[in-house]
Amino acid sequence: MKSFFKYLFATICGLFVFTFIAGIVFFAVIAGMASSEKTAPVVKDNSVFVLKMNGIVQERAEEETPIDILLNTNEMSVMGLNDIIDAIKKAKNHPDIKGIYLEGGITSYDAPATAQQIRDALKDFRKSGKWVIAYADNYSQQGYYVASVADSVFLNTTGMIELKGIGGKREFMTGLYEKLGVRYQAVRVGKYKSAVETVTRKDMSPENREQTEAYQQGIWNHMLKDMASSRKKLTAEQIDQLVSDSIMAFAAPDDYLKSGLVDGLFYPEGIVNIIKQKLGTDDEVNQLLLSDMTAMPTEDGDKGSEVAIYYAYGEIIDQTTNLFATEHNIIGQETVEDLNKLAKDDNVKAVVLRVNSPGGSAVASEQIWHALNQLKEKKPLVVSMGGLAASGGYMISAGANYIFAEPTTITGSIGIFGLVPNFTGLVTDKLGITFDGTKTNRYTDYEENLIFSNDNASEIGFMQSYVDRGYHSFLNIVAQGRKMSSEQVHEIAQGRVWLASDALPIKLVDKLGSLDDAVKKAAELAKVSDYHTKNYPEPDNWFDRLMDQTEKKGTYLDEELHAVLGDLYQPFVNARRDQQRNRLQARLPFLLNF
Repeated sequence: MKSFFKYLFATICGLFVFTFIAGIVFFAVIAGMASSEKTAPVVKDNSVFVLKMNGIVQERAEEETPIDILLNTNEMSVMGLNDIIDAIKKAKNHPDIKGIYLEGGITSYDAPATAQQIRDALKDFRKSGKWVIAYADNYSQQGYYVASVADSVFLNTTGMIELKGIGGKREFMTGLYEKLGVRYQAVRVGKYKSAVETVTRKDMSPENREQTEAYQQGIWNHMLKDMASSRKKLTAEQIDQLVSDSIMAFAAPDDYLKSGLVDGLFYPEGIVNIIKQKLGTDDEVNQLLLSDMTAMPTEDGDKGSEVAIYYAYGEIIDQTTNLFATEHNIIGQETVEDLNKLAKDDNVKAVVLRVNSPGGSAVASEQIWHALNQLKEKKPLVVSMGGLAASGGYMISAGANYIFAEPTTITGSIGIFGLVPNFTGLVTDKLGITFDGTKTNRYTDYEENLIFSNDNASEIGFMQSYVDRGYHSFLNIVAQGRKMSSEQVHEIAQGRVWLASDALPIKLVDKLGSLDDAVKKAAELAKVSDYHTKNYPEPDNWFDRLMDQTEKKGTYLDEELHAVLGDLYQPFVNARRDQQRNRLQARLPFLLNF
């Protein structure tokens, strides 16, 4: 018996030691993989930067953990707009990189301005005398818009171009809720603040239709002008007519060639020969991918003074939530803490706030605005607007010393709304559940009355007053920052969404320009000529992200729901999020889907 326990104890000890050593080896391998990813590539003469546009483009991409790389967990890669722009700049300045091969794919952009910024970077790259060649099996509308800047645009022999203009339908869920016995009670300020319409109406209000048609036409006109400026054989009017006369996605590839939308049709192997001709070689093409360009060091390094670029993108929320938390958010308290650190950092001479947000919690937005105001008292603050800087996204921008926006940035939406569902029709009328109770004060049960009673006019009145105060606070914030009166702001506010090119003459932005322009302005205001930039918030290291991934909830469920619900997934998630959001919302009045 003693022998049995001796061997059992020895076996357990052996397993423990083996597990411990295996764990050390595992993490050593993982660490090695992580460090190898950051090794700067060797750039050979006559190299080509291969920019594969296949995935989701967002403001910044989180670095993949070694586990992600090992298991290839992401079906579609997430590309950081900042990485893409920086990579194009590096390729422009590197003498051994002769050109860019832009390979089209299934790419998702959060807003037209995101695609525009990549296109503008490629346009600037061509000014160096280097070439850009584009090829794709199929071009989406935004994909073709980006590719049209190339010296030559090629398409697969059996490919398609999905040019169709901007627009579409959105779901109005009111009829469904009526059948279920659910009624949404909306309070808002601003006739254009139409976020509530999808659950309170069955169609668009005239005001919502007016603002939507205005910004859509403005974006489309800008795209037509850009495409025509690059495709010399076509005018903007001719491209617009092509799109109006037929469904371009169903056109024969030869028609794309005849019309001048593309310069050639061939199978994928044909593009290799084109690139070799450009390089003047028959040898194998030296290729650099986006990951290689990202690992390449920047020229300025850490020279001179620091201009901080703080990225604020996603919905503005009060606190993080695990359920359906697959998108990046601006978390109020965390952002305030980050901004306070930048304000106190004497090494940071100026701050550029990069905003790409539809807004969100009015409370969190105002807290961030307050922190930015305190920062501005110590150093210059310049805002660079990306695809969206609307509602709460505009609130946090309004106090800056100077505001830049892209021409197709969607901004404004200065308004507030509150939304509370009422389940009386479902719970009482259909299911027969009734409520009774006692209370010490008249409004002790105001929350229950809002949700489960039709006799709640008094409670709705208080909520409207609450929203009115939020709106007047918003007006004062904008008036203070933009040096206007509250009355002047009210005239252009009322929840109306503006395209940045239209927002410029009404003083919501100071100038149309890029992130680089914003950085230069910040350095100018700080009176520093020798400077470098540093991005904030600093990304988590791969180990923290690996540990964080094990704690996330709902990711698998989210993927399954997306697969099952399809186009109905987003309305479902929005309804679920409405229950978690702050009651007072400064958020874009609709979901953008380009």
